[in-house]
Amino acid sequence: MTMPLPNFFIAGAPKAGTDLLYYQFDKHPEIYMSPLKEPCYFSTEIRIHNFHPELQQQVEISAASLRQYLDGGAQTKRFGGIVTELSDYRRLFTRADGEKAIGEASVCYLWSETAAAAIAKILPRARIILVLMDPAERAFHQYLKSLSDGTVDYPFREHIEAAMENVKEQSSTISPLHPFLAFGEYAQQVKRYLEHFPANQLHISLYEDTQANYPEWFAGLLGFLEVDTRFAPTDVEVPSKPRLPRLDPTDHARSLYAGNELPKLNPEDRAVLVAYYRDNILRLQDLIQRDLSPWIR
Repeated sequence: MTMPLPNFFIAGAPKAGTDLLYYQFDKHPEIYMSPLKEPCYFSTEIRIHNFHPELQQQVEISAASLRQYLDGGAQTKRFGGIVTELSDYRRLFTRADGEKAIGEASVCYLWSETAAAAIAKILPRARIILVLMDPAERAFHQYLKSLSDGTVDYPFREHIEAAMENVKEQSSTISPLHPFLAFGEYAQQVKRYLEHFPANQLHISLYEDTQANYPEWFAGLLGFLEVDTRFAPTDVEVPSKPRLPRLDPTDHARSLYAGNELPKLNPEDRAVLVAYYRDNILRLQDLIQRDLSPWIR
């Protein structure tokens, strides 16, 4: 008997609420989600040799841990792991048992130049879920997560400037600086999916849609996947949420944002990012026929 493969993907954007969506889908009786979130199989850019040398040891340790996880049958939920072989990828779906929708979530698939075509080649009938977030806000949320994790330890403006310099240098090495800005360049990314999949296989929404009426938006996704829309999403703990109050209060740079509330993007930093993304946002607006004027204010 042939092992099943996904018939839908949560493909991004990063920090746009897709982690919560993954965990909520996982509780639906008619949906099977890969126990490994972010396998990145169809994104050939996400491979060990493409990571910055300072991250190589960490990535290699993760790869060894992933090998044990896969060989053990992927019995538990795991966040993150780079799957490079189809045989290993299939292992993630061996426990699917007649569910109508079989899915996985890798937010790099939106940014990736290879993923849309690779998915379409093997799974041309797959349905793709894309949630797009104001790219300036998205960048700030990713920075907060990096600050929380300890992978950056300096103010946001410095991070933006360093990332922009990295773009000028055309560096493709994966690091906290790349693809930090590229993750928000949605126009060309969405266009790739429109070129490889018919429109009725794509569900493209904005983060604002999730905030306006989450239950209604969620039910729309269930309808898109053709599963029971009466299932109500439940509150779940999302491990990727920044936890800034746990930072060392004696470290000035990292204690900039310590407190009970996550900080807000300040207007000066927002203006820098709006200028950077403006043309891309306008192209996206024409592409998806949604009013994105709040993103360029």
